Formats: sequence, structure tokens, C-alpha cells
Amino acid sequence: MTTLALGLTGCGSGGSSGSDDTLEIWIRQAADSDAAKTAQKLAGAFTKASGVKTKVVALFDDFETKLNQQAAQKQLPDIVINDTAQLGNMQSQGWLQEVDKASLAGGDQLAETAWKAATGSDGKFYAAPFSAQSFALIVRKDWREKVKMEPPATWEDLSKLAVAFTERDPDGNGQKDTAGFVAPAGTKRGYASWYASSLIYANGGEFIKSAGNGKYAATVNDPKTVEAVQYLQDQFCKTKTVNPGAVSNDTTVTHEVFEKGQGGIYLVGPYVLARFVNAIGTDKIEVLPVPKGPSGGPGTLGEGENVYIMAGSEHKDAQKKFAEFAISPEGQRIGMNKDANGAIVRLPVNTTVDMSAERQDPRWKVFQESYAHAVYAPPVPNWAPIRQTSADTINAVWADCSADVRTAMDELNTKLTQELQSQKAS
Repeated sequence: MTTLALGLTGCGSGGSSGSDDTLEIWIRQAADSDAAKTAQKLAGAFTKASGVKTKVVALFDDFETKLNQQAAQKQLPDIVINDTAQLGNMQSQGWLQEVDKASLAGGDQLAETAWKAATGSDGKFYAAPFSAQSFALIVRKDWREKVKMEPPATWEDLSKLAVAFTERDPDGNGQKDTAGFVAPAGTKRGYASWYASSLIYANGGEFIKSAGNGKYAATVNDPKTVEAVQYLQDQFCKTKTVNPGAVSNDTTVTHEVFEKGQGGIYLVGPYVLARFVNAIGTDKIEVLPVPKGPSGGPGTLGEGENVYIMAGSEHKDAQKKFAEFAISPEGQRIGMNKDANGAIVRLPVNTTVDMSAERQDPRWKVFQESYAHAVYAPPVPNWAPIRQTSADTINAVWADCSADVRTAMDELNTKLTQELQSQKAS
């Protein structure tokens, strides 16, 4: 797999790999991962269909930092496949070309919800939607059956199941060494906020809300949002049902915690389903919807990846052709990778693609059904500092059981108001 090289394409520079006609594609995946191999398949199929040479650069750690470095050198790649939540950050720095939805072949086949995640704060499109995902609970079915409990229908049920997994030796090894929840509750890349958001949305809460005309107001101290963060603090501090060390963990560590049987409930996206089925066993894993909260819902975080057409490239025609291929039924099917590990298209955004015809595992349908009420990050100029600031506060109230959630969320609301003002978005 190609790694970061000198002389990358973009901002008027020549070819990215020593050739002026090579399209360089960056994707936020580990270089040795199955997902990176899928990206290579997608790029190879595009080359075969179009004749355009491609070079895939797969990077995971410090992806945004390395993009910043390339931008400073005026050497941005031609294409970036990255999180929908990064749109505002990249667009505000002038890295992105505007996308003409009407002239993008196949653009009319894409879900309108996915197009919302390609929209900037000015209402214009700055990407082609590529992949979507909602969130659900991946649960150790064998553990749930061992403790003789039904799938949780309420937050109270969910808490009781977590207690049973923590206290009733669901793995049968005679030791009290299991947790209910596993959680990427650290602050890196805003993970504490990312994890909490599905329960916040499931309770009808928000971080910020639209005030009209492209303006927003902070609402993170709304009772529904506070209730969700308090519910999670109770899991950390009262019932003590979250895996030890969670407040320092990112997703990489948390995936391993779940695989090792150290916890039984993981609120996460569908991209790890095949991995867990392979590692743990298909009969031991089930996917359950996030129960709606006591004050709202239903809802989960909505996310995905966009194909970003980067500014300054000498390959504008090839950039557009790649975006059109990626959103086509063929491109979407390649990215889905059937039921195997390494999907870079989680839920297809092309409405002509029948997911059930591509994937036989019915557990994917839970994620697809949850997507109907998924909530994307609002199109503020830059969502990243809002997520990070929120993560710092939320992580702190989980790490410090003496912290008052309401007070902390009031203080966070003030910080988010200031951030919106600094972005001229309030």
C-alpha cells in the first residue's frame, strides 16, 4: 500500500507520483487494512473504466494534520475520501471545489439525506456523497441469553442489561471481569462527544440548532441533552458498567476491548460488524436498535464519507469522472464489499442499489432502518472544534464522578456560543 510521498498533486503542482496524468486519492484508512484494499479495488475499477491512472494513499493516524501539511506546501491530493463532518473544516480553508449537483452524472440517484451531508454552511455542495451510516448496538447475544434477558426496549432496560453483563458472569469463566458497555470515551478526535451523540439524538437533544438564515444557537444545556449525558455518567459512576479505562480510549482500542470479550454492548457504526463476526463468531453477535430516550427520539448519529474534489488540481475532468464512478451503482457495490470486512461504503447512498441483494447478513438492515432518523452534524463553517470542545467537557464529567452534569453543560453551552460567534455562525 502506498504511503505518504513527496510531490503530491494539487494547488497547481504536477502529477502526484511522478506522472502528470495520475489522479491521487487519499482515504482515511490504515494502509494495511482491508478497507484500504477495497479502496484499491475501487480505484482499479475506475482506471479500467476510464483509462485514468490512480494512486491510492491510505492514512489513518493524524490524517487531517497531514492534509494541513500538504495544503501548506500547495500540494493537496486530487481526491479525498473523508468524514462528512470534516466538510466545514476543509471548505472554510478553501481546499474544496464546489460540486454542481445537476451536472454530476448519477447525482439525481443519491439520497437527499446524503446530499445534506455534502452541503456547506452557505447552502452550496462541496462534495459528492459516497457512504452513509447510522449507529446501533452491537451486543453479545450469547451473553444476553446467558443472563436470560430480552433485547432492551428502553434506556432502563439497556442499563439493566449492562448491569447483568457486569455482575452476572455472562462469559461463564467464574470471574467478575466483564463490563456492560464498551465506550470510546476519550477526547482524541472528539470521541466522547461522538459516542454520546447517538444517545443525545435518541432523546431528542441537540448540540446546536438552526436559528435560520445560516445561523445557529448552542442548545447543549437543553434538558434532553443534559439527561442523555447524565444517563451515561450514571453508567460510569453509579452502576459502574463501562469498561475500565474507557475515558482514555479511542475506537481502535475499544474495538479490541469488545473483541476480547471484556464488554458486551457497543454503540457503534456498521463498519465493524464483519470484523466482530469473524473475531467472535456469527452466532454470538446481534445488532439491536438504540432505544429511544425517555424524553424524545428516535434518533442516532448520522455519518458517512464524502468524495471531496480538492482545489488546485490540474486534473479537473478526471476528478469529476472519479466522483461519478464512486457514486455509480458499480462504484457503490465495490465499496460495499458484500458481507466481507473492509467496506468503505457502509450504507449505499445511491438509491438504485439494493443493499439486501449485495449483503446477505440481515443485521445490516438494523443500521439501514436507523438511518431513516439519523442526525448529521449541522453545516456550520467548522464542526470540528464544536465536537472537540464538547468531547472535552463530556469526557470530564465521565472521568470525575463528583462533577455536576448540568453545571458542566451550562459552561459548555457558553463555550459553544463563543465558538459559533467566532465562526460568524450565530
